[in-house]
Amino acid sequence: MTDIYTTPESDLASNKHEVTYAGFWIRAAASIIDSIWIIAVTLPLAWMVYGPSYFESTDFVMGYADFFISYVLPFVIVMVFWVYKSATPGKMALRLKIVDADSFEKASTTKLLIRYFGYFPSLIVLSLGFFWVAWDKRKQGWHDKFANTVVIKNG
Repeated sequence: MTDIYTTPESDLASNKHEVTYAGFWIRAAASIIDSIWIIAVTLPLAWMVYGPSYFESTDFVMGYADFFISYVLPFVIVMVFWVYKSATPGKMALRLKIVDADSFEKASTTKLLIRYFGYFPSLIVLSLGFFWVAWDKRKQGWHDKFANTVVIKNG
């Protein structure tokens, strides 16, 4: 007896979202690139406000301007890049982007905020949250897991 009914093809079977997750080393390289350009922006500004004493100080924060330059400004710049480009300059240089882990579409601003603030617990526990990228099957750090995002190779 022949089977009259055949199983319909599923969109899931074709793996509509074939992606390559960005691993630890390429993400580390992107982070180094980003650190360099952030320092290139913030240190001259801090020097213009505080002069040479900025580099001699042992204070964690020298004042309101230092807090703005060292913490608020990098946060704003990174969020603007993430929201509008889905990547920082370091990630763009290495053809990486941050996307929603379920849809592989652009991540929402809320998810990106959660991802940014997820850096702190990722860092506090011996930076284990960042190293997690090396062991995770989807190459997610803790900050990615908190926000339900992934970093993928773009192109």
